Amino acid sequence: MPELAILPVSGNAILPWLDHLARLRLQVFREWPYLYEGSEAYERDYLRTYAASPRSLMVLALDGDRVIGASSGLPMADADAAFQKPFTDQGVPVTSVFYFGESVLDARYRGRGLGHRFFDEREAFAGQLGFPVTTFCAVQRAADHPARPADYRPLDTFWLARGYQRQPTMLARYAWRDIGDATESEKPMMFWTRGL
Repeated sequence: MPELAILPVSGNAILPWLDHLARLRLQVFREWPYLYEGSEAYERDYLRTYAASPRSLMVLALDGDRVIGASSGLPMADADAAFQKPFTDQGVPVTSVFYFGESVLDARYRGRGLGHRFFDEREAFAGQLGFPVTTFCAVQRAADHPARPADYRPLDTFWLARGYQRQPTMLARYAWRDIGDATESEKPMMFWTRGL
């Protein structure tokens, strides 16, 4: 396979990529464990949060001119209040935390080290900005959920190897509509943290 290009963009430089990113996010988040039934319009609006933050980062993985992967981050102080709450509830100042939003990667490009590259880029960016803590959250699904693929391997081992620790008492609640559902439902999202 040809070499892929990695392009980090920040703030308003994210805007030209919104359509590409919205489509990729819809494609990847339909998969387990998110099972997300969304819309491009909602995704574009959500991504504008990153474009509006001058200290945001979107790491794009490109195959030619096609976005096949992306990984986001921004200061927790600029993130949705639902993601700030588990930190403020425990007295952690959100100004000390850099939040890694989501990483999405076309399934055909997995297993090529891009997951590590996404973390490397975001951790370096957060470190340059002086943030002592990086964090992300992951949806928690029941082990016996009927949609769970038999061969699914959670990313816990990967995250632990990168120095992240799960924080079972730090849970955000975020709502979206699962595939096949008529309405949205809240899902627990557990945080993982690492000191830089």
